[in-house]
Amino acid sequence: MSSFDHKLVLRAIANERRLQILDWLRSPADHFPPQVDGDLVKDGVCGVRIAEKLGISHPTLSEHMKILSQAGLVRGKRIKQWTFYRRDEVQIKRLREQLLKTL
Repeated sequence: MSSFDHKLVLRAIANERRLQILDWLRSPADHFPPQVDGDLVKDGVCGVRIAEKLGISHPTLSEHMKILSQAGLVRGKRIKQWTFYRRDEVQIKRLREQLLKTL
């Protein structure tokens, strides 16, 4: 995301489940067991694991992750047939600074 889009960010963080996902991804090793594929910190958490922990379907999780990705808060990485998600800390810091300037 090259320019700051307030609406996308606010939409992303206006949902309890998305906030919960962001919180879990802040320290994934504290919230998820080790994975067969992908390092929890380096590669991110498998979307299947996040969906299971939230108790939602994979398509519902995909929609949440799409919104978080469009807002620049998370990044997805494909490994085999799975998508792994991690926070984009650089972008989150940038967005936080820009949002505070706006307020």
